[in-house]
Formats: sequence, structure tokens, C-alpha cells
Amino acid sequence: MFEQVDRCHYEKSPLLEVICQLRFPTILSISEKEPAEFQEAVRAAFPVYQKHQDQPAPKVAGVGTANPTVQAQPPVTNYHFISEDGRWRLNLTNSFIALTCRRYDSWEEFARMLDQALASFIRIYEPAYFERVGLRYMNAISRRELGLEGISWKDLLTPAVLGMLAEEDVQEQSVGRCTMDVDMALAGGCRLKMRSAPGMIRRPGQPEDKETRWILDIDLSTGGKVPVNQSAPALQMLHMHATPIFRNAITDQLHAAMEPAAL
Repeated sequence: MFEQVDRCHYEKSPLLEVICQLRFPTILSISEKEPAEFQEAVRAAFPVYQKHQDQPAPKVAGVGTANPTVQAQPPVTNYHFISEDGRWRLNLTNSFIALTCRRYDSWEEFARMLDQALASFIRIYEPAYFERVGLRYMNAISRRELGLEGISWKDLLTPAVLGMLAEEDVQEQSVGRCTMDVDMALAGGCRLKMRSAPGMIRRPGQPEDKETRWILDIDLSTGGKVPVNQSAPALQMLHMHATPIFRNAITDQLHAAMEPAAL
């Protein structure tokens, strides 16, 4: 599953979005006033500004006691900085900064967009360190879009991500749900959380798509106290893990159908 492979660019990529999130110890000044200086630093690439109030999940206190309680958490201000075409979005709260890309093209382009925004954030807010550096790849593989309708998932995906659907005597038409969740340590202090399952996707403002796709959600991270000047090497290491994980999850038939081109 983790055998190294050559990188390639897929002309018919199944990526819905790629997200990088860096968490840091709470900086109260971010939520106390609107981040005008940060906006000026990133406004050329992210001219659209929005602000939302996110409601965190309730916290359960007293777990293991006779009287556990559910405590509501205060809302968190989430600042959005969006590219003119809507392809890129920066999110900033008092505990994380994140970059999301729809229509992902290459790691080099993604890293370049992140570097510019992250450098401005570090200069303005001076975080002590990063508590978590994460890189997430959300894939939704469509047999219809790849001209593979009628082809079994067994022919397109490897047993490592198929779960029971990899068994010869299990017909995919008879399975209502088959989800595989993995949480494991990787080399270099990294961690992988991966969800693999058939499912449907819903896009806001678009007609409901009833095609069953294969969802492959690859969430890579490194924790501990990551020095600010080590965030780029940490992300590069996560990216290096992502390529073999995806390639070893798919068969040669699916690889070819996505029209790979060498980098």
C-alpha cells in the first residue's frame, strides 16, 4: 500500500478538493477584530471577503462519572478569503489557517498559493508553533465520467480499500453499505486517517447526482509542536506519503482510464 511510485498528472482527476490546515495555539487578537492587515497581504490573490460564525460541536464534560454533562461551545469567527474564480479559499480562525482548492492541478501550484498566504500569516500573527499540520485529499471516483460504467469496483480498486467488496462471492449490487476506516501511524511521525466507501456527492446549487461513486478520503497529518520554520518540510513529507497511498489503492485499469501524464 505504501510502495513508492512515480508522480503523474491525471487529465481526468477524481479530486473534489484538496485542503491544507495548520492549527496553532489560540491567538485571541484574530477573533477580537477583523483581520484587515492580513486581508491586504492576500487580497490580490483572494479578493472576495466573507465572515461566518461557526458553531463548534458540544463538549461532553464528566465522562465516566455518574453525571456527565453536555456543554455548548461559543461560536467561532471564521474569516473567508476567496479567489475571484472561486477555485481557492483561505480560512482563518483564532486557532487555524486553511487553504482549500477545488479543481486541483498540481502540488507545485498548491504549495505556491499556500506559501504566499502562510508567510503573511506568520509575519502578522507570529504563532508560537503549529500543533497540527494536515493535508487532505477528497476523491470521488466516477465510473460514468471515466467511461467505465458496468465495470466492477473489484476491477478498479485494490482489496486494501474495498473491504468486503473485494471478496469474490460478494456482489456489489447486494451491498447497501461498505465503509472502511483506517487510523494508523506512518513513517516520519505522520499519521493517516482514510475513509473508503461507495457513496454519492451533493454539490450546492446543482441537481442531485444519483451516481454511486467511490469516495476515497485521505487525511494525512503530523502533530506535536511543529516549529513555524518547519511547516513547509512537514507538508512536503505529507505530500510524499499521499502519492503512493492513492496509486496503490487503484488498479492499472483505473489508472489508465484517468489518463496519466508524466511530470
